[in-house]
Amino acid sequence: MEKDLLNKVFIITGASSGIGKATALIAIERGAKVAFIARRESELKALCSKLPAESFEIIPADLTKEEDRQRVVNQTIKRFGGIDVLVNAAGIIGNGTIENTTLEFWDNMMDINLRSLFRLTQLALPSIIERKGNIVNVSSVTGVRAFPNVLAYCVSKAGVDQLTHCAALELGPKGVRINAVDPGVVLTNLHRNSGIQEDAYQKFLEHSKTTHPIGRVGKPEEVAELILFLASDRAGWITGGSFNIDGGRAQTCAR
Repeated sequence: MEKDLLNKVFIITGASSGIGKATALIAIERGAKVAFIARRESELKALCSKLPAESFEIIPADLTKEEDRQRVVNQTIKRFGGIDVLVNAAGIIGNGTIENTTLEFWDNMMDINLRSLFRLTQLALPSIIERKGNIVNVSSVTGVRAFPNVLAYCVSKAGVDQLTHCAALELGPKGVRINAVDPGVVLTNLHRNSGIQEDAYQKFLEHSKTTHPIGRVGKPEEVAELILFLASDRAGWITGGSFNIDGGRAQTCAR
């Protein structure tokens, strides 16, 4: 298991922090070669500064831009010769209801969380199909359960789950698997990046202990372990799944 990803080539988006970062670092520990994708080049360079040079490629990119998506795929193939695994971990969150969500906010949420994921998957697929690789999408418990005041986010993640299910039917005969993970609240910068104040965020984390039956929020490394299992040959008969990793959150009623 320690080297179960030996020489597998990963593209991991959202790799500068949170779940993407944890997944990338553990993948390298297990022998993978990783293209780190995120907007902030300085953070990627700091993160990779002590990693073996042959194990990574830094590709700063805005995944809402077609030229950047093309560059991510082309540069990864040029550096490593192909793509075995695509992990779509980049995403944003924000508040809004059916009454006050603006069209601009809605479009931005869909663009980052769903449209860019869809298009990057399309671009990476020729190499993934050739190498009989697989894809893991980072969705959310909000993709399978309804929550108030995060309308656009919930819809975007439901789209990620359904894209995963439909694509699994289409790609299975080509030898390609695709799965999604649906985390609950995880200790990352996702909410901080949405503009929440630190005191409000700490109150949210404390409240989350009561909304997750297991009594705590998750760690990025816990979600990364599930992603890397699904990406490995040990999950060779698993495709089309959306797997809850949420401390039991999806089993509860809204409160």
